[in-house]
Amino acid sequence: MALELVDYEQKTREAVMAFWGNREKAKQKALEAGGDHKGERAGVTAGNNMDGFLALIIDLVKANGLPHASIHQQRKLLTLPGFFRPTKLWDLLVVDQEKKQLVAAIELKSQVGPSFGNNFNNRTEEAIGTAHCLWTAYREGAFGKHPRPFIGWMMLVEDAPESSRPVRDKSPHFPVFPEFEGASYQKRYDILCQRLVQEQLYTTATIIAAPRTSVDSGDYSELSEMTSLQTFVTSFAGHIAAHAARQ
Repeated sequence: MALELVDYEQKTREAVMAFWGNREKAKQKALEAGGDHKGERAGVTAGNNMDGFLALIIDLVKANGLPHASIHQQRKLLTLPGFFRPTKLWDLLVVDQEKKQLVAAIELKSQVGPSFGNNFNNRTEEAIGTAHCLWTAYREGAFGKHPRPFIGWMMLVEDAPESSRPVRDKSPHFPVFPEFEGASYQKRYDILCQRLVQEQLYTTATIIAAPRTSVDSGDYSELSEMTSLQTFVTSFAGHIAAHAARQ
């Protein structure tokens, strides 16, 4: 089965440029409207920062055998039932309406400086909790008796000195795992993504790092083969193609 990867590297570069460009536009708009303290926050909360990555995922769905699948991006159609809470809002859902089957659910996240520490912990807890809640709901029949959906987690982190330099931890009673000792926040995200997959919380989890200067070039870097964008894209395309073949 030949997979169509829709020139994902070029589209990722375009998505990275759009990420930084949209963020800067939101920041400038807020500065003009309300002062310096609002600009950076507006850039972070701009709702369309990750739209380029959403477009890439949609292209993969259509190119690998599901051109007419129900691909949901509107907020009112992005909730799924949970087990520990009533519902969870996702960033993109792919649903087979004919079979009433959840095909894929995707979370897209980003983090820019300078507060990498607190945000990393929050992102970690959120990612683990979200997946555990969904799979427990799946086990209890919330999505019907169907094959496991693709559950994806993608993170873009700012490539900056604060995210790439070694970080020290304090654990007075028991030592931290050695792989975390002196690991930068980028490396910690890489470890997180690897373990999210190893523990079968996500089908695939990926992290890419991009500096703010990528607004003009789209340059980005990957941290490991297991968490690379290629791994995410090929795994997702394979899942879509397999679902299409079952039809």
